[in-house]
Amino acid sequence: MSDGSERGTAGEKERDADDERDDTAADLAARRGVDDAVVYQPAEDSGLLAEAAVEAARGRVLEVGTGSGWVAATIAAERDLDVVGGDLNPHAARQARERGVEAVVADLCAPFRGDAFDTVCFNPPYLPTDPDNEWGDWMEHALSGGESGRELIEPFLADVGRVLAPGGVVLLLVSSLTGYDEVLALAEEAGFESDAVVEESFPFETLTVLALRRA
Repeated sequence: MSDGSERGTAGEKERDADDERDDTAADLAARRGVDDAVVYQPAEDSGLLAEAAVEAARGRVLEVGTGSGWVAATIAAERDLDVVGGDLNPHAARQARERGVEAVVADLCAPFRGDAFDTVCFNPPYLPTDPDNEWGDWMEHALSGGESGRELIEPFLADVGRVLAPGGVVLLLVSSLTGYDEVLALAEEAGFESDAVVEESFPFETLTVLALRRA
């Protein structure tokens, strides 16, 4: 009969083999571009948020919904600031880390401590989506704002003040598809004053980055 130490060694070998298989699968997925297929890549809205953030960001920066990490990396490179990225999608967090961003898996601002950031940036999922047409994958999480387009904006505004340091600023990208006036009203309800810092019109929408500061 084998003793407990032998059984323990066998169990460790099994776990090591499982870990190796998981690592191999992850490597294969990366080589096949799986992350790119499930992670939001830089687009016009990303560029507009980056433009505003390079101009207005200061201190310690959080980018909520960092996606590929492009905006966070741009801020860090052009402003030499300490930038943290958070995303609910683990593939996004991994891709952001590959860009050199300190990124974590996070549901909006939930895991971050109070008064931790001087600047918080967010390009939220904002496309109004009929529940019957939702497709239930990571790309939907990156694009769909629910029926109103504000499904993620509302809880974000309700909590972002907690992680914002005194005198801090929130840079929030808003689409006309989402309801610009409705977002302004939500920001006011959350105790913020709003200023439009950059805006650009496209054939099907107008994008605006709002600077939100405590009233």
